[in-house]
Amino acid sequence: MFYTIRQMADMFQVTEHTIRYYTDIGLLPCRRDKGNRRIFDDESVNWLQGIICLKGCGASIEEIGKYCELCRQPESKENMEARYEIILKQRDEAYKRIEEAKATAEYMDKKVQHYKDILAGIIPDDTNPGKWTKDTRPQSHCRVSE
Repeated sequence: MFYTIRQMADMFQVTEHTIRYYTDIGLLPCRRDKGNRRIFDDESVNWLQGIICLKGCGASIEEIGKYCELCRQPESKENMEARYEIILKQRDEAYKRIEEAKATAEYMDKKVQHYKDILAGIIPDDTNPGKWTKDTRPQSHCRVSE
């Protein structure tokens, strides 16, 4: 089966520009039809799935390019180990993002309860950052450089 650039973009919820960029830099294989338009096959779908997963872990375009380059090379123990190391690193990054997301969700749960307490008249409104001082600024999990 063949897919248009629009179908690929819709399938992966990315822009057509993103698909073009990935093909232009050699990450995503495609063919051209008689009108020189990009067309994609199931192999392209597989590649884009991998690219999207690595991107979702926070991998840079350079890191994704390195992984794709290794995948296109002949199989060897060294090649497999290099790909394995990239995947391990990206898995660790994914877990780190999960922990950061959990901390953010917990912070937001506390903020929701805080607003409920204000709206119920239990505590005064102290939510306007423009009125905070160093001593009254709420503490959060967010990193603050002073």
